[in-house]
Amino acid sequence: MKCQDCNNSEATVSLTQIINNEKVVLSLCKECAAKRGFHSPLDNIPFPLANFLAEMMGKDKIEKGSKAIKSPDLSCPSCGLSFEEFSRLGRFGCGECYKTFRDKLQGLLRKIHGSSLHKGKLPPMLSEEASNIKEQERLEQELQRAIELEDFERAADLRDKLKSLRQSESEEESKEKENV
Repeated sequence: MKCQDCNNSEATVSLTQIINNEKVVLSLCKECAAKRGFHSPLDNIPFPLANFLAEMMGKDKIEKGSKAIKSPDLSCPSCGLSFEEFSRLGRFGCGECYKTFRDKLQGLLRKIHGSSLHKGKLPPMLSEEASNIKEQERLEQELQRAIELEDFERAADLRDKLKSLRQSESEEESKEKENV
């Protein structure tokens, strides 16, 4: 629907007014609505998730000091969104962003949810990929425990299993990209 005022732009604001018991509906574009003095109450409210994430990641940079500043900026190969942009916007650009920024999100998710592991139901199509991720996390935790207990033989075994799992995952991703 075109804007009732300018007849050029697409109407994105719908305003209903009752004047003298008569209902008046206006369909306006954002610019014409602003000219009439109508503003969305959400326009001036900052996106809370973005601020929350930026604050959480800002704390990370302060806590980790120069390591966070020196780390190279990671960008999604699919949409080009950088991690810096994600931390500013609070939104991912595409589904590939979750895989690209996975390592950086682990700590953030633990801070927000207390865990980086989702234990809810998954669609059947995602269950195989999710089980690989769960297995990797389980192996990482066991590896960490083995290192803490100075059981280096077990740690080496777990490291090799983890490496093998990650390698097979990256090979599958390469095959998927070749088929696309």
